[in-house]
Amino acid sequence: MLQLQKRILQLAWPIMLSNITVPLLGLVDTAVLGHLPEVTFLGAVALGGQVVTLLLWSFGFLRMGTTALSAHATGASQLDGEGRPASSIEKVLQNALLMALLISLPLMVFAFLTLEHIIALIGGSDAIQVLAVEYTRIRLGATPAVLIQYVIIGWFIGRGETKVPLLLLIASNSLNALLDIILVYGYGLTSDGVAWATLCADYFAASLGLFWAYRTVTLGQKDNKLSFNWPSWQELKPLININHQLFIRTLCLLSVFIFFTAQGAQQGDLVLAVNAIMLTLLLLISNALDGFAHAAESLVGQSLGAKNYRQLRQSIWLTGTNALIIALIMVAGFAWLGDDLLGLLTNQQDVLAVAIEYSPWLIWLPLIGCSSYWLDGIFIGMQASAQMRNSMLLAALLVFLPVWFLTQGLANHGLWLAFYSFLLARSFFMLPAFLTILNKHQIIAEKN
Repeated sequence: MLQLQKRILQLAWPIMLSNITVPLLGLVDTAVLGHLPEVTFLGAVALGGQVVTLLLWSFGFLRMGTTALSAHATGASQLDGEGRPASSIEKVLQNALLMALLISLPLMVFAFLTLEHIIALIGGSDAIQVLAVEYTRIRLGATPAVLIQYVIIGWFIGRGETKVPLLLLIASNSLNALLDIILVYGYGLTSDGVAWATLCADYFAASLGLFWAYRTVTLGQKDNKLSFNWPSWQELKPLININHQLFIRTLCLLSVFIFFTAQGAQQGDLVLAVNAIMLTLLLLISNALDGFAHAAESLVGQSLGAKNYRQLRQSIWLTGTNALIIALIMVAGFAWLGDDLLGLLTNQQDVLAVAIEYSPWLIWLPLIGCSSYWLDGIFIGMQASAQMRNSMLLAALLVFLPVWFLTQGLANHGLWLAFYSFLLARSFFMLPAFLTILNKHQIIAEKN
């Protein structure tokens, strides 16, 4: 048990640090723009960022699906007693990269054709919408690079080599932050400067990731050569089966965020800016807690691949306990320093005053979302993507929308109450499926 706890921490801390760099990048963008005279730039990035997230993270299944298949292949290779990764692990990477490239071009075409309509649908003032369109067009130029990053990060997490995503994301996000400052303060750009900085960082990260993946694969080959064979339908089928369920699940999740942003925008640019700051901090929370969720993905997938059901049960409970402890620490931290943190993100007194009004919603977010993030990791490791999809749809349609509708009189407080309910409902609807799957593997373990 102690050995497994040590392994969990070894997996989790690089993921936590690397994940934290993602919202920290958003915090840098927010801080840079939040200190400019006009609130419209911050609002434009909030709107544009939501659209980019909707269009690109809708294909975040490339990360999750690749992690699941890579972890299972890694666990299965342990049964062979081989000292190097099995060729099936290399095939997972090859097939996922091919899928990412095939998706990129039609996705970019669709995005550029519908961009203005999507942003108009969300709302915001005319000035914000114009800037948001410009920002989003620049960001979408990095579509291939972003999808490639999803695959590479997922592949390394599945293999249990979590330090690689850490180094990859720290390097790219450091470049992004540096370019933010240079382009905005050095060259006088605004939201467009932030977009160009992110685009450059995305291509840098993709190039660096491909280099590391190439080195990892070729070092496992006797002739140090990387070969490519066009995959058959049987090879692509597992990736497609997992990914199409995760696509629907992710699209539903992002639709909730888009709806949340749109409802905030209808209450004015000030509320839109405040919610943008709060959602950036939510990403900080979720990405930190995802360290143990990703550890669960890797360990649960490897345990199933190796048919080690004792380790499976221990991995589930230990990752959950660790995630809960971190969530409680974060609750205490936000209760103590939440208002000071908001003050670091903007010096606009009207924005700060409204942000402080809603700061109590920030305090409990880590604890409210903890179980849903943890269960996501377990379900990915178990390749239970259909159950993930179903729970997300039920939480959005049966809980989030009805609660929002019934609490519209509470304005933005009602919106946050609906979001809290959504997070809790995700866990509630996943719990029966989780217990069923766990019982199934318990029966298999007893037979063996």
